[in-house]
Amino acid sequence: MKIMIVDDHAEMRRTIKNFITLASGKKHQIIEYETGEKALLEYESQQPDFVLMDIELKSISGFTVSKEIIKKDPDAKIILVSSYNTPGFRRKAEELGLVAFVAKDKLSDLQPILNSKKLKTNTRVQNEAFN
Repeated sequence: MKIMIVDDHAEMRRTIKNFITLASGKKHQIIEYETGEKALLEYESQQPDFVLMDIELKSISGFTVSKEIIKKDPDAKIILVSSYNTPGFRRKAEELGLVAFVAKDKLSDLQPILNSKKLKTNTRVQNEAFN
């Protein structure tokens, strides 16, 4: 599985990468981006199975990057991973068509989503991924 991590904090990218590797017990191809602009530029050439997107990036929001990726690829599987665990942000992620919202302090919620059979067919996970 190819996973794109977009977060402006190197330590958080490393934490997410390590968690995914340890939780799955599998070797995944993980590509990391510090900026939303770079992720947007390389999304099509990388063709990741999942994008793990932070909300607060330095010069462009994760919501904006996600919206642009979905314009290019309506089947993109984007999971918002953020410290801002608020109903408003969860609702906005759902409205944009993201597959899930995971709080950074609950990374254990990532693995079931990454393994979800529902997502293998490019269908969006409904409400359970946003609660």
